[in-house]
Amino acid sequence: MKKVAIIGAGIAGIASAIRLAHKGFEVSVFEANAYAGGKLSSFELEGYRFDAGPSLFTLPNLVTELFELVGQNPNNFFEYEQLTEICRYFWEDKTRLTAWAEPVKFAQEVEEVTGEPAEKIIQFLKDSAFKYEVLDGLFLQDSLHKLSTWTSKKALKGYLNLPKLGIFGTMNQANQKLFKNPKIVQLFNRYATYNGSNPYQTPATLNIIPHLEYNLGAFFPKKGMVSITNSLVKLAESLGVKFYFETKVEEIIIENGKVKRVKLSRNGENKENNFGLIPFDVVVSNMDVTHTYRKLLPNEKHPNFLLNQPKSSSGVIFYWGIKKKFPALDLHNILFSDNYLEEFNTMFEKKTIYHDPTVYINITSKHKPDDAPEGCENWFVLINAPANEGQDWDEIIAQTKENVLRKISRILGQNISELIECEQILDPRTIESKTSSAQGALYGNSSNNRFAAFLRHANFSSKIKNLYFVGGSVHPGGGIPLALSSAKIMSNNLKNFA
Repeated sequence: MKKVAIIGAGIAGIASAIRLAHKGFEVSVFEANAYAGGKLSSFELEGYRFDAGPSLFTLPNLVTELFELVGQNPNNFFEYEQLTEICRYFWEDKTRLTAWAEPVKFAQEVEEVTGEPAEKIIQFLKDSAFKYEVLDGLFLQDSLHKLSTWTSKKALKGYLNLPKLGIFGTMNQANQKLFKNPKIVQLFNRYATYNGSNPYQTPATLNIIPHLEYNLGAFFPKKGMVSITNSLVKLAESLGVKFYFETKVEEIIIENGKVKRVKLSRNGENKENNFGLIPFDVVVSNMDVTHTYRKLLPNEKHPNFLLNQPKSSSGVIFYWGIKKKFPALDLHNILFSDNYLEEFNTMFEKKTIYHDPTVYINITSKHKPDDAPEGCENWFVLINAPANEGQDWDEIIAQTKENVLRKISRILGQNISELIECEQILDPRTIESKTSSAQGALYGNSSNNRFAAFLRHANFSSKIKNLYFVGGSVHPGGGIPLALSSAKIMSNNLKNFA
């Protein structure tokens, strides 16, 4: 039986393990941390439970298909519900807008609150669906680095519709052209942050993203986002996949241009494995591609042009236990900046956080009450931040916390600092150290130009035989759906393994 080593137990690594075990490989997953999931993990703090990273769940079929692939009923492992309300939006002038999951109801709400015609919203969402229909099979399901992809019928459809895909203008330009109300432009511009990009630079092609929420649906896992990780680990183990935690891969050994073995070190007291140099037929790295090359392949030629591309945004997250319930807030909440353009300029050009940042608050206890003590809420407060380039993060975080607390307190009419019972903070430095993401970037390379899709590494090495890559730093990109897609693309490429 051919042996596969998977480096990293992030969601893409776990999905890869399932797919390759199903193909008949003997799969070992090595994870430097003591837990699986990477960013998609959780922790508890003084009676509050927090999902550590991703908080929005779309395209659940990409999860459930892994169970169906191996003949299992997903409902036996994993349960989720569809949201009727996607997000609540707040502006400083006291404008409040609820983004309903049903497109017509949402469009009517937009017209009533802002005066933006409902038909414009419907038009936008139809265009978003069209872009998805054209690009899904080409971009999300196939490698952009294979000639067969570009000579397929799906590619021909893309060529014929190229002017309609938004490649030649920015997201902001497209949204300003369609909408007259600046608040609605801002609302749809924010979807650039879903892959860590700048709406004033990223192609309008990324207007594909709202389709996932409004037309296909947003969901909530009944046991929290971490249950995606937990259920898939359980499935992988049922297929014979072996997970080795607190086990760090130090080097991938290449001989004659081909993967030969991996060199392991032990961080903890895991004694199940014979640590040292272990032979493998295939290596799949779920580690950030930049760190994979620079740390694990020190003697191989590096694709520096790709590795040196500007990174996506990162984030600063405040996990707060709040000793009060706020009916004005729901599961997902956005408190917008009054100057979105300057916020992004500050992040991507000045490499710091704007003094009036947009604030995202996720409160899972709204749907899962046992995530917080009675009468309390667990707040996951995210502020977009630049990647780590050696800034004075202690100073930035201290100032940002003050600004954020003042902003939330203004909008909700209550002094929030008095309600914080406990706190934990995640910043670009700790994101990098915990998840091995280069510079703490959440999505690998940024997508701030029209060629960004081609500036991501392929899911395979063209130079080293039997070396593959998955996760948010490679094709097709970051976020749960794209990370899961990367595992599928990798697995399909590996069918030619020899």
